[in-house]
Amino acid sequence: MSGHSHWATIRRKKGAQDAKRGAIFTRLAKEIVLAARDGGGDPGTNVRLELAIDRARAQNMPKDNIERAIRRGTGDDKEGGTIEEITFEGYGPHGAALMVDCVTDNRNRTIAEVRHAFSRSGGNMAEAGAVGWQFARKAYFSFPSSQLNYDKSFELAIEAGADDVIDAGESIEIIGPVESFKTISDALHAKDVTPEEAGLRMFAKQEIDMPTDATLQVMRLIETLEDLDDVQDVYHNVKLSDEALAALEAE
Repeated sequence: MSGHSHWATIRRKKGAQDAKRGAIFTRLAKEIVLAARDGGGDPGTNVRLELAIDRARAQNMPKDNIERAIRRGTGDDKEGGTIEEITFEGYGPHGAALMVDCVTDNRNRTIAEVRHAFSRSGGNMAEAGAVGWQFARKAYFSFPSSQLNYDKSFELAIEAGADDVIDAGESIEIIGPVESFKTISDALHAKDVTPEEAGLRMFAKQEIDMPTDATLQVMRLIETLEDLDDVQDVYHNVKLSDEALAALEAE
């Protein structure tokens, strides 16, 4: 199993991320608002919105909540402040490079919370561009292998323009150029495959090896960041060894 999917599975089992359903709905609503704001309120012509709605429905988010988030994104509902996306860059313990994607209606609050998380973990925030060059943004999909086996997934993904297809055990991961996102999404939809994760993610151009104890320190910082309400995703450049993953699962 790849490091990302294994880490995500561990987090779900431990229940550390989005422990309360209200927190899940808050994050999902923000995704829907941004998708509707950037691409319009029709999921038939807005792939990002369609996927955000699918994820919300998978979590049993009420229909009224979904529709309200769409209206807020299109500007038909003026309730709440303006939501914006911010990406912070920083260094964790032992020089690990981190990218932190946030969605917030209060920039100052988010900056303060993220900075505090870094400082208490022995890391620090960095200037824009200081860390970002070490990452590349790519289209990413993850879905249960029970929906489509690896061989069929590989054939579909390559024809749709993907760069890599990973057999992660219970799930399949597809990675491709940003511009291939809609093509891959449409191809999966045509096969009745519903991704558990789909979006544009940051991938480290080169991962670094660390001793297990150092890796655990970095991952604890990532857990702290992921638990913040305004944080959507955290990306890092640390290679997750089998030993580190086993230790994380045992905690």
